[in-house]
Amino acid sequence: MTKIEFNTLVLRQASSLRSYALHFTHDADDANDLVQDTMLKAITYYNKFKEGTNLKGWLYTIMKNTFINNYRRFVKMSTFVTKSDEISSPNLVFSSTKNQGEAKFVMDDIKRALDRLPSDYYVPFTMYFEGHKYHEIADHLDIPIGTVKTRIHVARKLLKKNLKAYDNGVAKPVYAEME
Repeated sequence: MTKIEFNTLVLRQASSLRSYALHFTHDADDANDLVQDTMLKAITYYNKFKEGTNLKGWLYTIMKNTFINNYRRFVKMSTFVTKSDEISSPNLVFSSTKNQGEAKFVMDDIKRALDRLPSDYYVPFTMYFEGHKYHEIADHLDIPIGTVKTRIHVARKLLKKNLKAYDNGVAKPVYAEME
């Protein structure tokens, strides 16, 4: 097969390569760039193609490897190391370490708030939290399902009140305005 025949075969695959590239990039411009890179590599290395093998599969492999290599290059370039002695405020988050101390305090506060719940509210709430359905809780406690829902609702309100310190002040969505 001559180089011109091979180039023609490769160019005929452009539309299927474009749809395959969109699978990787999820962006039309990036997909077109990937197709262009793939076709350029295929035409450049046409002598590596074995006549009689699956051209589309060969092109797809080139495209996949090109995408992976470009992604790795992008990730490597995106990571940075600050070499100065003084780290700027925005970069402090990258230099700090995390420990589990704060999480332990939070969990202790949640446990205390749960322990403060009266057992009439604690049991249905914890059962619901563990994944039980309302009717299962009602059957287990031998109470009406409406009572189960009410007790879970009240337990949530009590927990919110007891854990008010963790309300970070984020505005809650307003679904309907009252007049």
